[in-house]
Amino acid sequence: MERSTVPFALVVDDDALILMLAREILEEAGFRCHEAKSGDEAIALLETHHDSVVLLFSDVEMPGSTNGFALARHVDTHWPHIEIVIASGRMTPEPGDMPDRATFIGKPFALDMVHAHLRRTLPDGKKPAPLRQAV
Repeated sequence: MERSTVPFALVVDDDALILMLAREILEEAGFRCHEAKSGDEAIALLETHHDSVVLLFSDVEMPGSTNGFALARHVDTHWPHIEIVIASGRMTPEPGDMPDRATFIGKPFALDMVHAHLRRTLPDGKKPAPLRQAV
């Protein structure tokens, strides 16, 4: 796959180690990544880069005025072409917390778990080549 056709994911987490782990897992899945440490930073980044981003992978609890659930709702409203995965180790979404099309993954997560989730939930046209290959 040519580099220009490799899709971007936006990884959002205020914990530097989890941000790094999530980025590595998504890069292994075939994505190029943007990073943000808060929902507010993620929205600012998406204002400029939304055309190239196909996946939002975000924590729930973050500093600032926009937590992961609010970020997911904002992305759903403003950039409906972006797929949404929300992750948390301390809470699970209640009805109405996330857009209907968003999916949830628990922490701690690992490479195989995230890749299986993305294979199952992402539309084929948004899967990078490594996720389309047989396991």
